[in-house]
Amino acid sequence: MDLGPPGLLTVRDRGEPIMEPMPALALTGAAVTAGAQHHASVGSTISHLIDSAGTFLSQLTSLNWFSLLLGLALYAVYLLLRSRALWGALRAAYPGERIRWRDVWGAYMVGYAINNVFPLGGGSIAQLYLTRMAIPESSYPTVASALSTGVLFDWFMGLLVMCFAFTQGVFPKPPDFSKLPAFDISFFAANMRFTLFLLTVLGIGFLVAFALLSARVKAFWARVRQGFTILHDWRRYRRDMAAWQFASWIARFASYWALLDAFHIGGSVRNALLVLGVQVVASVFPFTPGGAGVQQALLLTIFAHNQYVASFSVGQQIATAVLTTACGFAALVLIFRFRSFREVIARGKAHRREEGIAVGSDRANDRGAPNDRGAPILS
Repeated sequence: MDLGPPGLLTVRDRGEPIMEPMPALALTGAAVTAGAQHHASVGSTISHLIDSAGTFLSQLTSLNWFSLLLGLALYAVYLLLRSRALWGALRAAYPGERIRWRDVWGAYMVGYAINNVFPLGGGSIAQLYLTRMAIPESSYPTVASALSTGVLFDWFMGLLVMCFAFTQGVFPKPPDFSKLPAFDISFFAANMRFTLFLLTVLGIGFLVAFALLSARVKAFWARVRQGFTILHDWRRYRRDMAAWQFASWIARFASYWALLDAFHIGGSVRNALLVLGVQVVASVFPFTPGGAGVQQALLLTIFAHNQYVASFSVGQQIATAVLTTACGFAALVLIFRFRSFREVIARGKAHRREEGIAVGSDRANDRGAPNDRGAPILS
């Protein structure tokens, strides 16, 4: 007996070769091996997403709709609590300003919704612009640094979640990311030299920009430090930010527990924490909307033995995307009076350019204007 052409098994009977179909299991194994050796492309990632979306639609009738609605309600609570933490950071940066929580929540929801539709974090521009416009006396550097303070607690929680995920024996280790069927994560994992080179270039660029801004734009760094005000007051940070973020992580955990039940994967502490681990990894690769490709690839690997995993891998993303897009668009129209996501992104980019030019002109005029002693005023 030997192997003949692909898909056929050659059996010799009295010296004559007879071609018989290869068992389906052998074909499947060969296909999996070939897939593991071939790095994912953009087309294959999109194809996997479309196939899983089709599976999700075909299994709609089998969903547990009560658990689905409960999971989405908890997800909305998670986003609400996160916006409350950002509101606390902004209030610390601008103690004399009246800042409405509604505006901060609306800007956050618009940004979150855009990131679920457009890749590469375009929603951050919209969130920054809308938050800046909601606080008339604010500046972009201060608002941006205040909004970024939430990253510290998220990194801490993400590290704990990833430590748990890697001890469960089902979560892929970083060296195995290159075998995942998601072009963004597999490309960087398979080309470590390029990844290290890119990180080095970005690091050098950051250091050069830091040096130039430190030497030439002292006012800029003063505004950045103003945004970090809440970090200098431990009691206030713990009360007005960390506590709300911790509550948001609890709501997020409960949300995925319910969504796992809705798709018949099985809600449990272990499974919900594994999904949170997937979310942490996906947030690092924003090359697809909401990290959809990375999420699907990891979930298909982690819950590979469950027949509903394909439906869950895309279905939970579709459900949360519909929820956040609806909330974001409602906030965009009712709170900020815009008509489309593209409009607010374009307006945000234009406003930042205009403000940058205006600040540069004012600084140049100040340097050329004489002070009481006849010397130029340096900002």
